[in-house]
Amino acid sequence: MKVETYTGTGTGVEQILPVRFRDLFALYRLEKRCFPLDSWPLIDIFFAVLLPRLVRLKAVVDQRVVGFVMGDKEKGAGWVATFGVDPDFRQRGIGTRLLQAVERELDMPKYRLCVRKSNVSAIRLYEKNGYLPVDTWARYYKGGEDAVVMEKWRPER
Repeated sequence: MKVETYTGTGTGVEQILPVRFRDLFALYRLEKRCFPLDSWPLIDIFFAVLLPRLVRLKAVVDQRVVGFVMGDKEKGAGWVATFGVDPDFRQRGIGTRLLQAVERELDMPKYRLCVRKSNVSAIRLYEKNGYLPVDTWARYYKGGEDAVVMEKWRPER
């Protein structure tokens, strides 16, 4: 993967980089901060960091991990398995850059993800990036909330 560097909006230099094993605990803390109800357990993040078939990227601002995305190729689609940006760093374009980077790395004809039905800001981000709702998974999340399954088809090349 090519390292991507951006001039940050008020916070310094932002980079999109591959996740390394040494990022494990930073990702775990960020996962818990982004998803207090649904964060992945440390063991799941451990295996996700190690599995070679997964695409794992992080957003770094001034050497601090502030965002992450993990994607997988499954049944003809690139699945965004988990994706989050530190609440203190949202609304700066980091999420869009991470999403676009994982799509490039997965390089599939379509991309899918699921999101809590109540997560309106994430749904807006996905819609701005070409994702459309295609299904609902009832009671998918803890607490019984539905998941909205969203999909994006890559334009023909």
